[in-house]
Amino acid sequence: MRAESTTISGVGSGIFPSLIFVHGPEQKTLHIDHTPFTVGRKMDKDLVIADPRVSRDHALLISENGKFFVEDQGSKHGTFVNGERVDRKQLEPNDRLEFGARDTIYAVFHPQHLTSNTARDFLSQISEITDLEKLTIFLEAARKLNTTGVLDEILLTLLDVTLKLACAERGYVFLKDKDGTLKLAAGRNSKGELLLDDTTISHSILEDALRSNSEFLLTDTSRSLDLAGRQSIVAYDLRTVICIPLRKLQVQTRSRGADEAAPTGEVLGALYVDSRFASRDISKVSGDILHVVAREAASLIENARLVQAEEESRRYRQELAIAASIQQSLMAVTIPEVSFARLYPRNLSCKEIGGDFYDAVNTDEGLAVVLADVAGKGVSAALLASTLQGMINSQLTAGMPLTEIVASANRFLTSKRIGEKYATLIIARLRRDGELEYVNCGHVPPLLICKNEVLRPAHGNLPVGLLADASYESDHYSLHSGDRVVLVTDGVTEAENAAGEFFDNERLEATAKEGGRDEILNAVSEFCGSTPLTDDCTVVEMVFSG
Repeated sequence: MRAESTTISGVGSGIFPSLIFVHGPEQKTLHIDHTPFTVGRKMDKDLVIADPRVSRDHALLISENGKFFVEDQGSKHGTFVNGERVDRKQLEPNDRLEFGARDTIYAVFHPQHLTSNTARDFLSQISEITDLEKLTIFLEAARKLNTTGVLDEILLTLLDVTLKLACAERGYVFLKDKDGTLKLAAGRNSKGELLLDDTTISHSILEDALRSNSEFLLTDTSRSLDLAGRQSIVAYDLRTVICIPLRKLQVQTRSRGADEAAPTGEVLGALYVDSRFASRDISKVSGDILHVVAREAASLIENARLVQAEEESRRYRQELAIAASIQQSLMAVTIPEVSFARLYPRNLSCKEIGGDFYDAVNTDEGLAVVLADVAGKGVSAALLASTLQGMINSQLTAGMPLTEIVASANRFLTSKRIGEKYATLIIARLRRDGELEYVNCGHVPPLLICKNEVLRPAHGNLPVGLLADASYESDHYSLHSGDRVVLVTDGVTEAENAAGEFFDNERLEATAKEGGRDEILNAVSEFCGSTPLTDDCTVVEMVFSG
């Protein structure tokens, strides 16, 4: 049951208090013509807020001796006035009330609301209100702008308040894109309808305002003596035209005095409104309010753009993480177990996804190992690496000769128009008898550690993907029990320390002579110290056990 209520005195004279209730993008005005005025989630309340944070019987608005109070009714999530939680509080003009649900759902209290026998809306009478009342409108708009982080809502709020203050018929916001081109970002008329066509505005005034970085305030063009070049004003019978640049404000003080400052700053776009009816001359106070609205809106637009950029960056990082997960799944290597050899691979990545990959396949001809480094970093290198890995893996499984495998990869890359993309790679295949065959395509030469001696064969071919008619040859070496083969990417030899020195081949050979995969990567990490890796480091160690 609704609480027993009494009529508020003064309603007969057309004066009564009101609440402007805002729920996301929607807004409505509620007249408080009785007391208590009930608020809650139940359908019998005067103000029903369908949100789980709002209690069924949340709060009351009460009139006592001509003053209004809000009283919380023991709600779970509280009643707030201007951000402060209250049990009971006297209301002042333009107080912001929140009932459990914060930020996007709120109400603004007005002690008096004008009406008439023809039920004209308050905003339709705005041309008759004072500058002080216009300032109230501005403050309400500022509150709404400050709680809005979405660019489209900021622009529409800016248009709404400007149309009200200037008593204009339609308004537009134009913003510059990344290349400096001015584009229509939002449009709305005084009826609240969206406008998508800007062909009938005065583009000459818009261009002049941006070129001079100054405002145009024409409130009755019929009294203007200089309309040369303003064909659209005459053609479309525009009587009121206002254009204000939106700029990130910076104040430069002139030498004549601290109180004389010239507003400057990067122009983000422009606020444009016009009407076919002559508006009253905009007073200095109203003009100042318009300037402040434009300035604050420009700041909020810039902030919203930064938020959008951060959100795009967040989404990109999220997609990159997904891509990294997919790449890791696709390129996951199951190390084959064979009786005559052991493999010890390890990778240190400098990015979430990259162009290094290794693979191992046990074939009838022996244990094959692949190590490749695709030129570049990031998504494009990762895609190409995944493609190459799949191609080489299938051909190794099919028992194709090593030279034909790299020749096939070279034909594939050179036949595709994928820019300057190539790969260095080495494929080594070890047979049960210790016979090692390998093809080195522009890669770091392998290390053969035989009886405590480090050998670096000079054999090599061109990287795959450079020349379509490149030919490839393999080399052979006989291993004995206990001999090791160490393959690395150039991220190991070209790792830098704080002094800009490379880890280089000499350190690599010395470390590989004394230890294996883990010792090499530990030595690289110790050498670099706090200097981050600039390329992936991959080491694959193969030990022949005979």
